[in-house]
Amino acid sequence: MELLANFALGLETAITPANLMYCFAGVFLGTFVGVIPGVGPLAAISMLFPITFYLDPTAALIMLAGIYYGTTYGGSTASILLNIPGATSSAVTCLDGYPMAQQGRAGVALFMTTIASFVGGSIGIIILSLFSPLIAEYALTFGPAEYFSLMMLGLVAASTIANASPSKGLAMVVFGMLIATVGTDSQSGVGRFTFGSMSLLEGFGISAMAMGLFGVGEILSSIGATRSAKIDKSSAKLLNMLPTREDWRRSWMPGLRGSSIGSFFGALPGTGPSIAAFMAYAVEKHMSKHPEKFGTGVIEGVVAPETANNAADQTAFIPTLTLGIPGSATMALMLGALMIHGIQPGPTLIVEQPSLFWGLVMSFWIGNLLLLVLNLPLIGIWVRLLLIPYHYLYPAIIVFLCIGSYSVRSNPADVFMVLGFGIIGFAMRIARLPAAPLLLGFVLGPLVEMQFRRAMVLARGDVISLVERPISGTVLAISLALLVWTLISAVRKRKRDRMYKTEQTSVGG
Repeated sequence: MELLANFALGLETAITPANLMYCFAGVFLGTFVGVIPGVGPLAAISMLFPITFYLDPTAALIMLAGIYYGTTYGGSTASILLNIPGATSSAVTCLDGYPMAQQGRAGVALFMTTIASFVGGSIGIIILSLFSPLIAEYALTFGPAEYFSLMMLGLVAASTIANASPSKGLAMVVFGMLIATVGTDSQSGVGRFTFGSMSLLEGFGISAMAMGLFGVGEILSSIGATRSAKIDKSSAKLLNMLPTREDWRRSWMPGLRGSSIGSFFGALPGTGPSIAAFMAYAVEKHMSKHPEKFGTGVIEGVVAPETANNAADQTAFIPTLTLGIPGSATMALMLGALMIHGIQPGPTLIVEQPSLFWGLVMSFWIGNLLLLVLNLPLIGIWVRLLLIPYHYLYPAIIVFLCIGSYSVRSNPADVFMVLGFGIIGFAMRIARLPAAPLLLGFVLGPLVEMQFRRAMVLARGDVISLVERPISGTVLAISLALLVWTLISAVRKRKRDRMYKTEQTSVGG
């Protein structure tokens, strides 16, 4: 009964005209930006972040969440039509989505993507609704030591699991934590690394960093890039989008399996929708009676990853909202949005801000329904959007980013920070350094420092107390094991690659 009462409270919040409008705007803008190849959820949220600064916290989060899962859906459109993933989580959809398009079945693939997104998102919301209150209730017993350990686990997992080079991921986390130390120390009030600059006393803003690293960085890396956009416009016709009875029969079990896999991996720190989508595809291929057909345009290869990444999008909110620990850089931006509005995420969020939490949850349902209603009739618009040359789109985005960064604190230095972080982001792309761990380190760095200081005050400076507490010690042991396992795996992989190259050289010689 309590859950039904919470749903009623959330529905009451989510269906107010203002929140409905912001949910629609988020889903529409997210899909609009997500369709552009190469612009993933992180860049999209970074670019559209300033719009939400002056909104009510609930409306701001509803809009950002709409942008998030709207971008994920939009990314699939470019994957199917152009074989260019709009986001990393949509990359696996290219494997069977694009061959379907080449066979004249792009409309069916797009239709099933929309349905799969809705089903996966709905199952993810159910998991989020059922488990978040339980986790939050248990987390109320946590102290600073437990929070410190969980944040360390989140940082280690996010920097190692999803990155090809764990050492680069860890280096970027540390770099982000170092940048976060610039500014006034929250406890002593002393300026750190400000070099006498008044602008740096407030530190670097998360919005300036995110917009620069992901927005400007993406634009700079796209200069001079040419992409062919040969699209069959007949794909956008509704009659060509309807799947056959055989398509439906082959899709429902992969959809359920993909949703389960996505719900599980989405809630884990460091994994997120990308790994969930690849895992769902791998499982489906393994279970298929005809695995050799995967990659040639089978409907299961589209439905499974699409349900998985949308389910993961929803369950990724569980650790972010209930523990205040983002499992990915996108969730770190969500956490930053909450903190900008003066709301501290964590186990007390559900108790202190029930209308915000349950309003956000119920808005997920509405947002997924809007995706379903919007995208089927408007698929033609998204197809035509892919034909707009990028040199018309990107200058407008740059202007928007500069205005947005200035509007946050009315500080001209923020505009230069955006451009500076944009150059850093571009250089990192050239050096193949991952930017997502940097943002995660920047957001979690001050929280890690704060919880560590509190834990040391309570333990009178005894560092051993961190491993003596059962939960904290266990989490730290898991973090260490994960770190060691990842580094050993990376060393083995490098050895294998070196041996393969040596063999190839000897065969060629």
